[in-house]
Amino acid sequence: MSPRKSNLESTIYFGDDGWWHGRVTMSVLPDGSPDRRHRMARTRPAVRRKVRELEKLRDEGRATKAGRKPTVGQWMETYLTDIASLKLKPRSLDDYWSKTRNDIIPGVGKHRIDKLAPEHLEQMYRAMLDAGRAPSHVVKVHRILSRALKIAHRRRMIGENVATLVDPPSIDETETNPFTREEAKAFLEAAAKRPTFMRWIVGVGMGFRQGETLGLRWPYVDLQAELFHPRWQIQRLTWRRGCSDAHACGARLHRFEPCPPDCATHKGYKHGCPKPCTLTCVKHASICPDRKDGGLAFTRPKTKKSTNPVPIPPAFIPYLIAHKAQQDELREAAGELWQEHQAVFTRPDGRPSDPRDDWEEFKDLLAEAGIGDRRLYDGSRHTAGTILNELGVDMPTIMEILRHTQISQTRRYVKGRSHLSKDAMRRMGDAFLPAPQLAPEPSTETRTETGDRRAARSPARRRIR
Repeated sequence: MSPRKSNLESTIYFGDDGWWHGRVTMSVLPDGSPDRRHRMARTRPAVRRKVRELEKLRDEGRATKAGRKPTVGQWMETYLTDIASLKLKPRSLDDYWSKTRNDIIPGVGKHRIDKLAPEHLEQMYRAMLDAGRAPSHVVKVHRILSRALKIAHRRRMIGENVATLVDPPSIDETETNPFTREEAKAFLEAAAKRPTFMRWIVGVGMGFRQGETLGLRWPYVDLQAELFHPRWQIQRLTWRRGCSDAHACGARLHRFEPCPPDCATHKGYKHGCPKPCTLTCVKHASICPDRKDGGLAFTRPKTKKSTNPVPIPPAFIPYLIAHKAQQDELREAAGELWQEHQAVFTRPDGRPSDPRDDWEEFKDLLAEAGIGDRRLYDGSRHTAGTILNELGVDMPTIMEILRHTQISQTRRYVKGRSHLSKDAMRRMGDAFLPAPQLAPEPSTETRTETGDRRAARSPARRRIR
């Protein structure tokens, strides 16, 4: 067969095994040896077609690189360690690692990335759904795997990103359930009995995220200009090992045998008993004496829009000043035990408030106020957006207050109220139709048609004709 490129030859021959074989020279390796790829088929036209397809990929520069390809599990570890870690925020990277260890590697980790097929992903997604995983969880796994394969395709390790050939499950958008104005007042009345009252004023009244609220710091609170500058947020990060032998360091927490069927230790776990450790387990970094980059930490918000200043309602200023005075008293009482972090909302020793304790307090306040169960987002950002809309604030302004990057995102945060819809449709009807005319009341006098009146009506009838 004639070569498609200078010094790059292709050959086709019939083998002793009864198959037609084709060999294509793709390139010359750095050591001077040729990179030849092999194709085989039952008939000559079939193998010729495969050879031409491979030559086309070579000539267009889309052929995969030579060498044995890693498995999906090996590539995911390389991607998360060397590539994603340079771009992702720490919390997002932790989430990527969690879904990789618990879903991707057990599902398709043993397949070579160049042999991965759409059917493998579809079977994994089906198994995850059958195991009780939410569709939104499966979609996140799909996106993580797709991004990793995209990098592999860009580096010519694979010919195609098979994740783009698979449709992940559809997600039913979670129905929001914000507070009504009456519920919001009842919630804040219950919170007024606690030292954390100002924290809930900011969350419910201004729509701050939990991490943004607990991450507020006094240098970024401008009381004179009445502005919050949310430049920081509090997040709980996963500890990373700092020792040289991570497996030996976590020896006392290794558990290689699965739990018995009637295990009582993990009875309350949401996803059941944890999986046994592997023989080379290195995941117990939380007990490493040299651990780093974990626990509660101040981190930067995810987007630049999230750091935009937010006006403080003038009615909140006196409460904020009183909260600062209360914190000064706690600082004096704690003395040397006080740990200064310049946080607006702290524990008695000055450390930032723990998001877990904050969530538990939210649930307690719901019970005290007699309000049904809610998500924390429903009681803060969704409530603020919905009430602002009820007060007649336009959508672009709500978007600026909530610091969204797209107005479509703001619309998902604002829930319509049925009484507002009825009032709007009433006003719509009044705009199009006049008010109904009341029928005249019948006169008590008996009126009869006289001859004179009949004569007066006759010309009118003639004119109409």
